[in-house]
Amino acid sequence: MSFQHVHRNDRYDPPVSTRRRPGQLETEIVTVLGRVTDPLTPGEVRDLLDPSGQLSYSTVVTTLTRLHEKGAVARHRDGRAFRYGALADPAGLVADRMTRLMAVEPDRASVLRRFVSTLSEQDEQLLRDLLREPD
Repeated sequence: MSFQHVHRNDRYDPPVSTRRRPGQLETEIVTVLGRVTDPLTPGEVRDLLDPSGQLSYSTVVTTLTRLHEKGAVARHRDGRAFRYGALADPAGLVADRMTRLMAVEPDRASVLRRFVSTLSEQDEQLLRDLLREPD
């Protein structure tokens, strides 16, 4: 596992919004963990995500626990706390979320058709190019 050293001056500037989209906090946390070399405590993650302290510590702990259960972060005990490090990247989290959503839908063709119809021309072309690539 590769980590970068974190400095207190390192900050993560999340997108400006008062309410996060589903999965956004997970993505932000994995992004923060991917930028450091040493595993972080939930408090350190919270401080990097939100230096103002408005983000709840328990929300960070809950999200880190869920990410650990999904296999997206590694966790090890450090005294009474846990330290976490990224095992996945933000793109992997989104792909996993899409896969889980598709797994519960019996009419996948309709879902994919609607999904593709919402893509920009550039994203649609990118998807077509990716589908043509050999495995």
